[in-house]
Amino acid sequence: MPKPYPQEFRDDVVRVAQAREEGVTLEQIAADFGIHPMTLQKWIRKADVEAGIKPGTTSAESQELREAKRRVRLLEQENEVLRRAAAYLSQELAGKRWYPLVSELAADGIPVAVACRVLGIARQPYYRWLQNPVTDAELAEAYRANALFDAHREDPEFGYRYLADEAGAAGEKMCRRTAWRICSVGGWNSTISKKGRGRHRKAGPPVHDDLVERDFTAQGPNELWLTDITEHWTAEGKLYLCAIKDVYSGRIVGYSIDSRMKSRLAVAALNSAVERRGDVTGCVLHSDRGSQFRSKKMQIAITRHGLIGSMGRVGACGDNAAMESFFSLLQTGVLDRRSWATRDELRAATVHWIERTYHRRRRQDRLGRLTPIEYETIMTHEAAQAA
Repeated sequence: MPKPYPQEFRDDVVRVAQAREEGVTLEQIAADFGIHPMTLQKWIRKADVEAGIKPGTTSAESQELREAKRRVRLLEQENEVLRRAAAYLSQELAGKRWYPLVSELAADGIPVAVACRVLGIARQPYYRWLQNPVTDAELAEAYRANALFDAHREDPEFGYRYLADEAGAAGEKMCRRTAWRICSVGGWNSTISKKGRGRHRKAGPPVHDDLVERDFTAQGPNELWLTDITEHWTAEGKLYLCAIKDVYSGRIVGYSIDSRMKSRLAVAALNSAVERRGDVTGCVLHSDRGSQFRSKKMQIAITRHGLIGSMGRVGACGDNAAMESFFSLLQTGVLDRRSWATRDELRAATVHWIERTYHRRRRQDRLGRLTPIEYETIMTHEAAQAA
C-alpha cells in the first residue's frame, strides 16, 4: 500500500497547478512533483469543493458532522447519569459541583456513603476536599498557570504578552495583566532580555551531542538527515521554511512552510519526512541549537519516530554546512530572484523549485551528474538486485 502524501504537500501542489501558466498541462505539473495525473485531478476537485466552486461535502462539514455525533453520544451518557441520580438531585442543584452537593445532601440527612455511591465518586477524596476545599477562582487560576507554563516551556523566548495569546489559543483566555501576574509569580520570563540581545545573547544548552562532527556522508538512505530553518521577506511579512535533507542523495525528504517560526514548524517538517520515507528508526537527525529544535514537542517527535538527535555548536555554520549549501541554492534560485508580494506566491515558487528543479532537474557532481531522484532510484534498484 503506497504511503499517503502529507496534506501540506497536497495543498502546495494544488496551488502550483491552479496558478500554472498558459500552455502548461496538468500532466506536466504531475510529472514535476512525481505524482499520477489522476491523483492531481482528484486533489484539485477536492480543493474546488472546499472552496465552494463545486458541490460536495467539505472537510469542515464532515468535521461538524463527526462533532455533532460525538456531542450526541456525550449527551446520552450525561442523561444516563442524571437518570440514575434523579432520586437524590433536585432541579435547582443540577448545575452545582459534586462535592458541595454531597455536603448539602449530608446536611439534609442523606449519608455521605449513599450520595457518593450514587454519584460514582470516592469518599476519601471528598473528605480531603472537605478539609481543604478548592474554590472556583483557585481552580481557574491553576488552569491558566498550567497553560502559560506549557507555552513558556515550548517557546521560552516569548514574553507574557505572547504567552497570554498562546494560552488563549489553548482555551484559557485571560487579560495581559493576569498573565503578567501569574508569570511573575512563577518566574517564567523571556530568555531574551534587553541586555541579552545581540552578540552577547547566551544560547540555549544543547539537547543532544554532535554525532556528525562535519562528516556529511552516508552509506544509504535514511541514515543521516540534516535540518534547519530559513526565512525571507514578502510584502505581507516573513515566510519561514523548515527543510529536512537526506545526506545520502541530497533529497529534501520533508519540509514545512509557515508565517511563524515556532516549534510546530520543525515538528511538521519532521512528520512530513517520516510520512514520505516510512520506517526511519535509527536515523540521525542533525540540527543547530535553535529553540525550535530544542523544544519539548520536537524531542517527543524524535523519540516517537525512533530517530537519534544530534546538534552542532553555537555560531559554527560549518557544523551544518551541507544544509546551509541547500539554502544558498534556494536563495539564489528563488528567494532573491525578485520581490514577493504575498506569502502564498513565495510559497508556491519555493515548493515548485524544490520538487521540480532541485529534485528532478539539477544534477550534482557528487552523485555522478545525477539528480537526487535519479540517484535514489538507481541505487535502490541496484541494492535490490544485489540482495
